[in-house]
Amino acid sequence: MRRKHWSELTPWQRRTAVATGVAEVAFAAAAWTDLALRPPQFVRGRKLWWALAILVNFAGPIAYFRWGRRA
Repeated sequence: MRRKHWSELTPWQRRTAVATGVAEVAFAAAAWTDLALRPPQFVRGRKLWWALAILVNFAGPIAYFRWGRRA
């Protein structure tokens, strides 16, 4: 099965792709902002590793918000 080009997508598929991309970037930006503002003693593990983990699509920010922060 070959990949479709942008011009071959329906308007609904285009809107869905754009909305997913925007949500992913916003979620990652929120995670990076929280990580940058949070003191190191309230982060589980090294901040550098969490910053890199956040790059992994939706899984990175979810993991950071779930397991990376201390109360």
